[in-house]
Amino acid sequence: MKHLGTILGTAIAGMFVMSVWGEFVTAYGIGGGWFAGFIIIGTMWFLNHYVGIHNNDGAWVDMALGIGMAGTMRGVFENGIEAGIASVPTLVVVIIGGIVGGFAAYKLEVYLAQKEKAQA
Repeated sequence: MKHLGTILGTAIAGMFVMSVWGEFVTAYGIGGGWFAGFIIIGTMWFLNHYVGIHNNDGAWVDMALGIGMAGTMRGVFENGIEAGIASVPTLVVVIIGGIVGGFAAYKLEVYLAQKEKAQA
């Protein structure tokens, strides 16, 4: 049941981001974008993490994965499989960035642990 909650929670977040955020930006400019970000992400984070629709007991998956998947698939459903194929280079760069960021975070943790050990 936890996995179903995770799927539903991230799907709902993705649907709100992809359908509402752009409308707020179009209507109210950058202020609308900030407002939409605060309301949509804040509310969905509260529901997904604090209330407990989205549980992180097993493998940790952030809401951004569901939002990104919703955006990618929205383009595929609206414009055909060509839109999905056209997004592959961007997805590859994002994955590489995630790997580099994860490696940098790991190295920082190792450095901080060594620094703390040396001070003790």
